[in-house]
Amino acid sequence: MRPQRDDSSEYEYAEASLAPIDKLLAASVARRFYLANQSKVDIAKEFDISRFKVARLLDAAVAHNIVRIDITVPAEIDTALSRALTERFGLRHAIVVNLTRSEGGVSVPWDTRQASRWLGTAAAQLISEIAEEGDVLGLDGNRSVEAFSEAVSRLPPCEVVQLSGVHGQDLANDPTVDAVRRTAAFGGGRAFPLYTPFILPDAQTAAILRSQPATAETLNRFDRVTKAVVGICAWEATHSPLYDALTEQERETYRASGACAEVVGHVFDPAGRMIPSEPDARMISMSAAQLRGVPELIGVSGGVRNAEAIRTVLKSGLLTGVVTDATTARRLLWCDGPDDTTRTRDAYAVETAT
Repeated sequence: MRPQRDDSSEYEYAEASLAPIDKLLAASVARRFYLANQSKVDIAKEFDISRFKVARLLDAAVAHNIVRIDITVPAEIDTALSRALTERFGLRHAIVVNLTRSEGGVSVPWDTRQASRWLGTAAAQLISEIAEEGDVLGLDGNRSVEAFSEAVSRLPPCEVVQLSGVHGQDLANDPTVDAVRRTAAFGGGRAFPLYTPFILPDAQTAAILRSQPATAETLNRFDRVTKAVVGICAWEATHSPLYDALTEQERETYRASGACAEVVGHVFDPAGRMIPSEPDARMISMSAAQLRGVPELIGVSGGVRNAEAIRTVLKSGLLTGVVTDATTARRLLWCDGPDDTTRTRDAYAVETAT
C-alpha cells in the first residue's frame, strides 16, 4: 500500500499555474466527475488523493479552461423585475424573462423568434402552476402559442379553446389549431379549435360561418373560459394580425381614433379603451365582453416595439398577468407619469358598473 500523501500544501494548489502533469490529472478527474458521474470519494480512491484535492482539481479545471460549462438555455427568470411589475400594475402574476446573452462582454438581444419561444415557455410554466381540473383554457393565435403548447409541463384535465380564427391560408394545419390540439392532448381534455378565417369579407359571411355546428360549438365555449393566454401587439404592419388584414381606409379609421394596441382582434386607444369599429362584425373571435369576463387573462408580449402596446392594455384593467422580457419590463416600470394610471381588474369592474 502506498503511503498517504501530505495534503498540507494543497490549499495553494488552485492558486498556482498547473504544470503539464497536473493538467493531465485535472482532466482525468474532470472526465470521471462530469462525464462518468463518479463521486469525489470514488475518484479520490482511484488516484490515491484526498476528496478535498479532487474538489480543488475540479475548480482548477474550470479556471484553466480544461472544463467549460455552457448553459444552453439562453434565458432566465428575473425575479426582481417580475415582482416589481406585479406591484406596479396590481397584477396577480408577472414573469419577466431575461432574453439577453453575453458575447465578448457585450449584451446581445435574441431575435423575435427566439424571444417568442422563451416567452411562450414561460407562459406555459405559469399556466402549469395555476391551472386546475375543470378549467377552460383559452389560446389565441399569438406568436408564442406554438412554443407554449410544446412547453406545458403539467396540465390537469381541462378543455382548451381557440379564441380567434386562423390568420393563414391553411385552416386545418394552422399553428394555433395544432397548439390547441397539442395542449388539450397533454392534459387529457377536449380541444375546441376554429377551422375558420380570423376575418371575413363581410358581416353576413361571418354570421353564416358562426352558425356552422363545429364553429358554433367552439364559440359557445367562450363564456366558460376561466384562464386565457393572449398576445399583445402594437398597431402596425407585421405586428398586428388585424392591421395586416384590413384595407388602408379601415386602418386609417382606427388610427384616427388613436389605435395603438391589439388583443384578440380588439383595438385599444392610448387610454386603454377598446375602439368599436365595423370590422368587429366580420371577425371570428372572442367578443370584448367575453374578454373582460375571463377570470385569469395572461398577456404575452415582448420587444421594444410592443412596449407601448403592453402599457396600453395594462391601463385597460383587463389583464391579471403578464409575461414579457426584461428590457420591455424596465421600459414599463420607468414610465410612471400622471397620464399612465393603471386600473386593476377590480377597479375596472367598478368603473364599468357605474
